[in-house]
Amino acid sequence: MPLTRREFVAGTAASLALGSAPAAQAKLAKTTADMYYNGWATDNDVTYRRTNFKVIKPQWKRQMVRYYSPEPQGTVVVDTKNHFLYMIWENQTAIRYGVGVGREGFKWFGRARIDRKAIWPRWVPPPEMLKRQPELPRFMNGGADNPLGPRALYLYNNGRDTGYRLHGTYQPWTIGSDVSSGCIRMFPEDVIDLYQRCPIGTRVLVLKHLGSKDA
Repeated sequence: MPLTRREFVAGTAASLALGSAPAAQAKLAKTTADMYYNGWATDNDVTYRRTNFKVIKPQWKRQMVRYYSPEPQGTVVVDTKNHFLYMIWENQTAIRYGVGVGREGFKWFGRARIDRKAIWPRWVPPPEMLKRQPELPRFMNGGADNPLGPRALYLYNNGRDTGYRLHGTYQPWTIGSDVSSGCIRMFPEDVIDLYQRCPIGTRVLVLKHLGSKDA
């Protein structure tokens, strides 16, 4: 069974109380993270760590569900409050994916379109992010170390890039949390699946988060 955040924090605090070296603490954190992976997979000549879905809570796993929405079939609806992304199917059903969403102060909602898609996309941190984290690289080529993961779907509004994306993450434990700078994170396997289902022009609705100032 995976450690809960409380158990992990408690264990780390106990190690500090005993005077554990930083290296031992880092080893504990790495061991905890490693349980979220299960071997390797190769996609478009890039090898990445495969998600260990045995330790993922059932609600975050991709599944077909009953879903009632006035939006037309093929629309992507992101429920940021409950950390779900729905690809609307037929007969009041949808494919539901668990996602990570923007943390407090970085939440975004509204309508958009997927006007660009990329396989193993490059990453260019926006200026606002570089101001907060000047140590970040100015550019990263696509690959297994790129924070966008194996796919990115770019959200546009009235022909303009919103700066927000649906993309993968190599931190599977963050799915179901408010963690990002506004983008929607997905398991690598899930964003690959969604990429195949969303043609250019797919409509996206990001619902208001409970904590949104305009909600």
